[in-house]
Amino acid sequence: MIKVVVVDDSAFMRKAISTMLSKDPEIDVVATARDGEEGLEMIRKHNPDVVTMDIEMPRMDGLTALRHIMMEMPRPVLMVSSLTNEGAEATLKALDLGAVDFIPKQLSKVSLDIVKIEANLISKVKIVASRKLMHSRPRLHGPMARAPLGATAAAAGAQACTPLAAPTLPSGSAKRDVVAIGVSTGGPPAVQKVLSALPADFPASIVIAQHMPQAFTGPFAKRLDGLCKISVKEAEPGDRLKPGCAFIAPGGRHLVLKQMISRVDLEITPEPASALYKPSANVLIGSVAAAVGRRALGVILTGMGNDGMEGIRALKQKGGRALAQSDATCVVYGMPKAIVDAGLSDEIVDIDDMAQAIMNNLYL
Repeated sequence: MIKVVVVDDSAFMRKAISTMLSKDPEIDVVATARDGEEGLEMIRKHNPDVVTMDIEMPRMDGLTALRHIMMEMPRPVLMVSSLTNEGAEATLKALDLGAVDFIPKQLSKVSLDIVKIEANLISKVKIVASRKLMHSRPRLHGPMARAPLGATAAAAGAQACTPLAAPTLPSGSAKRDVVAIGVSTGGPPAVQKVLSALPADFPASIVIAQHMPQAFTGPFAKRLDGLCKISVKEAEPGDRLKPGCAFIAPGGRHLVLKQMISRVDLEITPEPASALYKPSANVLIGSVAAAVGRRALGVILTGMGNDGMEGIRALKQKGGRALAQSDATCVVYGMPKAIVDAGLSDEIVDIDDMAQAIMNNLYL
């Protein structure tokens, strides 16, 4: 049985989240709390496997409570986030501090999509709880190195720490000039760790499909741009690929590459509307395969499901290469596992070593 504590100052939200989770026979909501202080008391008392945590609360807010949890009793924490710029920035901070993922507040309201919403919430809780059972302490550096893992590989990916040695570019001319990254749950800290380790003279363009709501991708790109030596921006119509620049697909739409006569343009499109995720890693990486073929490297990082697998398959058929994040360093080993199990990955790489592996593979 998976024990959950729900922390939220809204009685409606406490009831909505508890009701949805309690519909699954494997989940037991053992307590609810109205603020961070009460939440810490309930966590100490009930020792839950997973916590859902609101951000804006009286007395003690969610970020402060999260800091206490990660220092005193680490475990998977899902943040309940408003879909605003302010909510996005606070949520990204929470992911830095050790939260494993977030639940958009709008998803917890009664709607026609309630069955889908329940399924998503329940699956997130089950998956992050299962990581507690699967992994011992992963390799950590920096501030999180001494923290007991307690719960998850989530805490491992949660802190974008400085790598032990700065990655270095091989000598010679790169054979690949586009890197396409697909990533979902646990992604922001993983992407930050990789991009922040790349040098300013990184010789390739980077395109990224991170499963995120529309309000989140802009603040995410801006945050990364301030932390990285390379340039990072949310992709816009009219952008063109250029070395040393990473483009984040905007939430709610797809990013695709389009080969022109003498250049490769980036396009933002709502199609295919039927895609399960927007942005979709399959759509992005498939377009990369069609536009530049063997000149591309595909990278699949932590995430639920198998988005990206068919894109990587198309890329491999064109002579491209593919890397998968290792099970031990993923928050959720779903998307990387899919390409590994399909025999599509050229290397399986720990997140600490991914920047160096990316640079090495540009020359292979």
